[in-house]
Amino acid sequence: MGNYYCMMAGAPDLEMGIKHMDCTLPEFKEQCEEALSPADKKLISVFFLRYDCLNIVRLLRNPDAELEELGNYTKAQYHDLLTSAREMNFNVHRYPSFMSVFARQYAYNKDLEGYFPEDEMMGAYLEYASKCPNRMMSKWYRLIRDINNILTAMIARKNGWNVADYIQGDTKVNEMIRNNNSRDFDLTHEYDYVKDLMKIVDEEDPVQKERYIDAFKWVWLDEQTFFNPFSIEAVFAYLCKLEMLQRWERLDPEKGKATFERIIDELRGEARVPAEFKV
Repeated sequence: MGNYYCMMAGAPDLEMGIKHMDCTLPEFKEQCEEALSPADKKLISVFFLRYDCLNIVRLLRNPDAELEELGNYTKAQYHDLLTSAREMNFNVHRYPSFMSVFARQYAYNKDLEGYFPEDEMMGAYLEYASKCPNRMMSKWYRLIRDINNILTAMIARKNGWNVADYIQGDTKVNEMIRNNNSRDFDLTHEYDYVKDLMKIVDEEDPVQKERYIDAFKWVWLDEQTFFNPFSIEAVFAYLCKLEMLQRWERLDPEKGKATFERIIDELRGEARVPAEFKV
């Protein structure tokens, strides 16, 4: 893996709640395309594949939909993928097979009650990304997948819904969620961060809830890259943070900055990251 000293040393510092971003996600993507080795470009393409997944869902709903420009593929390639899927020509050498499978099944699922295509696609994407050959990136996607499922399960239980109906995938965390009726699904003794997730679910303010979740992710990324600030892992972490900042730009900058700083201090004051996800 490459050492990207010049790239990362020259990148603007990222702070939560900033008023103006000196580097945008599209701009940093261009830098990646210019500076990364072929092997590292392939790793980083998994990050941008999420935008391809969003575009596939949009095109299935509306062939003339406006697309996200951050994806890896062109509009012509999307149409090639959709055509191949309809013809059951799953060419895994051109596209990840889960995208073709989703596209083919969409016509059968779209009118089903309770079917949310974005959730279905993102679940398949996270499962695919969790098998990324880079150890840190793989753990990141597994962590995101597990956090999403734990929060979903807690929200479902809070609303009196059948938890099993909302949980995707066969993982250790999901098995515990489906088979345990305790308030924390018996996860707390194995995953310290579940205590924080339980507090987040009880937060009534959706913006504050989003802040707390992203602050947890920010701290995790810092911990993974602290000793390797010029590695491909650091490049990946920078992309993840830029993506978070894009969302935060819609929030009140001053209030957001103060809130995030407080949450970060709280999180860094305790050992919350489970050993399973440490490098």
